[in-house]
Amino acid sequence: MTQLITTLGPRQRSELGLILPHEHVFVDLRHPEASDYRSVDAASVVRLMAPQIEAIAAQGVTALVDCATGGVGRRADVSLAVSQATGLPIVVATGNYREPWIPRWVAEATEAELETWMHSELTEGIEDTGVQAAWIKVSAGDDGITPLETSILRAAARAAARTGATIGSHTIRGRVVLEQLDILAAEGVDPGRFVWIHTQEEPDFALHETVAARGAWIEYDHVGRVPDDELVRMIGRAIEHGLERRLLISQDRGWYDPAQPDGGSPLPYTHLVGSLLPALTAAGIPEGTLRRLTQDNPFDAFAR
Repeated sequence: MTQLITTLGPRQRSELGLILPHEHVFVDLRHPEASDYRSVDAASVVRLMAPQIEAIAAQGVTALVDCATGGVGRRADVSLAVSQATGLPIVVATGNYREPWIPRWVAEATEAELETWMHSELTEGIEDTGVQAAWIKVSAGDDGITPLETSILRAAARAAARTGATIGSHTIRGRVVLEQLDILAAEGVDPGRFVWIHTQEEPDFALHETVAARGAWIEYDHVGRVPDDELVRMIGRAIEHGLERRLLISQDRGWYDPAQPDGGSPLPYTHLVGSLLPALTAAGIPEGTLRRLTQDNPFDAFAR
């Protein structure tokens, strides 16, 4: 049975509606060896972030994919606390970010050890939180994937092959995504289990088409950070070229930042439903297509 694994347990397609596939609850972009992110009390995060979650629940959002990963302050206990406080399922990742956000233990681990760690979080749970990771989040450098990032990706591929989990990667350049897809293919991973995060940052639309044609997911996740008319044109072009079955849209918003006093000022998650979807409707995008982009595609991309 295909299910989306969340902080509140597995959910079937029939139990979910609109899903935000790329947001953040808690992120620390300082170097992991210098950060004190683990000292933040979960209750402080709940106070700041629960109202943001409650606002999208009121819009009809039924789940949120939290894209924090190792190296940038992933706190599964915090995601769980916010989820329990609001009743909204949150989808948590295992894996690790790119250099230089790679903790010493990850850099020194073998690929087999990294595979075992990710597999354990995908099947048993993260640390002592009781939260099971649903997917794997990695990254690659803008100029090309480094040897260390390649090792992390190979380990992720092997853990994904054993569990059916999706791998999502923060990758800015399309040519680097093609490198990653080749590495995954060599490990026997279906490209349909790969999400190219931040696809919109690649100006060559032909690379969007190439990656989607290989079966991978492309993700436009800057909703609310550029004008809606620009987003309508971008999404409309993807639909016109037949990419709607491989396209995800989200906002990359939030979050509690432990480097800021009292967590800073989070950006609301409400723009996609409150502004962009009405703009897409006004532009003539059919309701069924919008349902695919906001409900079917996110479930298909992250469920296993």
